[in-house]
Amino acid sequence: MKHGFIKVAAASPVIKVADADYNAGKIIGCIKAAGEKGVKILVFPELSITGVSCYDLIGHRVILEGAKAALLKIVEATAGMNMLVFVGLPLAVGSRLYSCAAAVCGGELLGLVPRSSVEGSHFALPDEEEVEVILGGESVPVFTDMLFENQLVPGLSVAVELGADMDSVTPPALCHALSGATVIAQMASFPETVSSTDEAELNIRFMSRRLRCGMVMAAPGKGESSTDNVYSGLCLVAENGQILAQDEREDSLAVSELDIEYLMNLRRCDGQFDLGDYPHIVCPWGVKEEVTQLSRSFPRHPHLPEDKTKLPEYCRRMLDIQVSGLVKRMEYAGLDHCVVGISGGVDSTLAVIVSSMAVKKMGLPSQNVVACTMPCFGTSSRTKSNAIVVAEQLGCQVRVIDISKSVYQHFDDIGHAHDDYSVAYENAQARERTQVLMDIANKVNGLDVGTEDLSEFVDGWCTYNGDHTSMYDVNLGLTKTQVRANVRYVADGTEDKVLKAALYDVLDCPVTPELLPIHDDMIEQKSEEAVGSYSLQDFFTHMIMIRGFSPEKTFRLAKQAYGKDFSDEELIRWLTSYCKRYFSQQFKRSCLMDGPAVEAFTVSPRSGFLIPSDAENSLFLKDLEKLK
Repeated sequence: MKHGFIKVAAASPVIKVADADYNAGKIIGCIKAAGEKGVKILVFPELSITGVSCYDLIGHRVILEGAKAALLKIVEATAGMNMLVFVGLPLAVGSRLYSCAAAVCGGELLGLVPRSSVEGSHFALPDEEEVEVILGGESVPVFTDMLFENQLVPGLSVAVELGADMDSVTPPALCHALSGATVIAQMASFPETVSSTDEAELNIRFMSRRLRCGMVMAAPGKGESSTDNVYSGLCLVAENGQILAQDEREDSLAVSELDIEYLMNLRRCDGQFDLGDYPHIVCPWGVKEEVTQLSRSFPRHPHLPEDKTKLPEYCRRMLDIQVSGLVKRMEYAGLDHCVVGISGGVDSTLAVIVSSMAVKKMGLPSQNVVACTMPCFGTSSRTKSNAIVVAEQLGCQVRVIDISKSVYQHFDDIGHAHDDYSVAYENAQARERTQVLMDIANKVNGLDVGTEDLSEFVDGWCTYNGDHTSMYDVNLGLTKTQVRANVRYVADGTEDKVLKAALYDVLDCPVTPELLPIHDDMIEQKSEEAVGSYSLQDFFTHMIMIRGFSPEKTFRLAKQAYGKDFSDEELIRWLTSYCKRYFSQQFKRSCLMDGPAVEAFTVSPRSGFLIPSDAENSLFLKDLEKLK
């Protein structure tokens, strides 16, 4: 359970209706198979010991006694196993008949949770107070609201939802989650229909997202009676709106890992959980401390959809957000021109594309986009050419302004040697460019459109009051991987062959600030050699800033996501660099300009992720020392 991961599974074996002995054997077989996979929480369907389609047999004394005897076999079979198992059975308490979930762990029966929604069924409404029954010589609590809290994994608390309870207007899962349950075991009873799988997927995604929880759902399988219905054995595992595992066949078994630490981080940001408004009985359970082997995948590009067929629509929406924000700002300010500094890199290329789309949406001519390329000491002909070609093909007004003379004059004014390639040498060029863009914007009744992206603001790879500053930054809410995706989307969709070729070449160019002198017209200053792969950086941002993971856990997930692309030493090096810049560059984020948030995450000082500009990074670096 290291790093908060717990392996869970939903199982739906092929049973025989009303044959509790046979079904107990099938369930025990599933438990053993799941144990070999390292599963710690296993969920079966409602009434899995007897079958949900027993009809009037369900309350027969022979069936009830057989179900109890089968349950005790299952309890005994789990002795010595580090697993919390939920199986379903009918239970008579006095003159009442309940459909119960039996919680079993390590050879002990922890509790019995009866179903609450009983209309139209054979079952009685459960008592509002806890009652106890004697099973196998032991007293066992029977109560609808029970939390099974793990003793080793902080925040791992499991609750049960049975059958029709899942479709209630106020489902029990809501009360359970508000009281602290981070995992909901859904023991379903619905039959298969042409839409049942889609409906179940929609429900589990919505509820797990709404409740910031993990859900493990098992529906009855192929062994049920076909008198009136057919059953599919659908099994699902979901976490915060994402389906992690799914199976729907004979002897279904869906296995994955829930990240309890991630769910707790989400809830702490929400502040609406663990309020104590709904009284629950707490049943402790524990498993041995061990490292959970991960079977679930973590994508390299968490800021883009995993389903590549959805990428075009995703990019279209990102562009629409950027264009809409820019149009609103220009209309509000009474401006009719966009001024963009173009370098031939992906960020400025996207900014000029967005500006071109914005003036078109406003009914203004393309010439109202003033695209300025400002060559200086580090500008290569390749990037300069691409910048001009893209702008010209979009119909922009192109201005070539050589700033070398101005920068040299500035060096003389401040007493800086022309061959001193220190940070002042680089930053003077960036600040000169910003001054030119701002002044041209004032001159043409325009807006200086910023080009820096979210990734560069996170790592501080920008010159304070240079490319760091603009009047409105359309890329403020996009990571570098999202910027590249948008440029590729435009390149793939354009019929202009010249523009297409230039955009693809922009994508092929290394990211560079072009602030140091070049030789033989070759790009020598490459950003990723200084701050690391932007793909890695965006992965780190997602794990550390958005999900709230430690550097050690982030390293573990990066190893899984990137495989052999990076050695352990490289990952530690770039993760260390990231953690240092994560803190040291906050002062640049504390005064960022306006710009639209594309995801639910931004580093805007008004509404985004904030840290103090003088916070210490010692604990983060200490966490990294464990890896060395």
